[in-house]
Amino acid sequence: MELTIANLGKQYSRSHWGLSEFSLCFQPGIIGLLGPNGAGKSTLMRMLATVMRPTTGTIAWNGVDVVRSPDALRGVLGYLPQDFGVYPNLNAVEFLSYIAAIKGLDGASARKRIDALLESLYLQDARKRPLGSYSGGMKQRIGIAQALLNDPRVLIVDEPTVGLDPEQRIAFRNLLTELAGDRIVILSTHIVSDVEATATDLAIVHHGRLLRHAPPEAILAEAAGRVWEWTVPSADLAAARQRLLISNTIRRPDGVQLRVIADTAPDAAARPAIPTLEDAYLGVIAGENGGAAQSMEAL
Repeated sequence: MELTIANLGKQYSRSHWGLSEFSLCFQPGIIGLLGPNGAGKSTLMRMLATVMRPTTGTIAWNGVDVVRSPDALRGVLGYLPQDFGVYPNLNAVEFLSYIAAIKGLDGASARKRIDALLESLYLQDARKRPLGSYSGGMKQRIGIAQALLNDPRVLIVDEPTVGLDPEQRIAFRNLLTELAGDRIVILSTHIVSDVEATATDLAIVHHGRLLRHAPPEAILAEAAGRVWEWTVPSADLAAARQRLLISNTIRRPDGVQLRVIADTAPDAAARPAIPTLEDAYLGVIAGENGGAAQSMEAL
């Protein structure tokens, strides 16, 4: 089971490519597509979901050209777009039955599948409530339910935790881990913590290009020896942000503790630190930007 893209590109205007020369092979597991807003992740997701045609390149599902024969992938595909919406006056069963009909599931199979999904997603007690009364986390679970109706081999979720509170975000990440199994799960996000605990592979995307594709451990290894902790007076923080690549700050009684990404110590008082995935990710993005100082918040 393999989903492969080669030299994929999407041109929006003469001077703007949303995606360019993008090649990647997806295999079973959770693949985290990580990049800033506007990096091209949603463009890639739409092309993989066969709702947008690429300008250049190929998408192949087990060797079949998906651009020419999209039904080869659509039959085994589940998709939760970034802007997923519900019909607020329908309850969960009515909404999922409607989506099942669109996907061509027969009535008996759809009812069994809906019951099983509502139970596994902890929505059984809310099955008759209007979707308009659901919390953000519950609506996201309904989104996952509709994506899983056809028991897909490929599950695509685009920025699924935007708008969720921390507890809901953790629950959603745990759910994706449970769902992975022998599926290809593609999780697109700009939130590092969404992929840190779940992804078996990371693909870092910026300016429409693939910068890295590797297991999280390998990307962390790249940052080894390049992360420093240094405490500066509060009054010096603004100046430090202008000249240093800072991944995090912590207020302390004696000033502000900085996590700095640099090849050499920023000061004699700075001490080496163990890299986090946020440190490593910021280092990769900064390298693409020519090493320009930029805070984690800006990404």
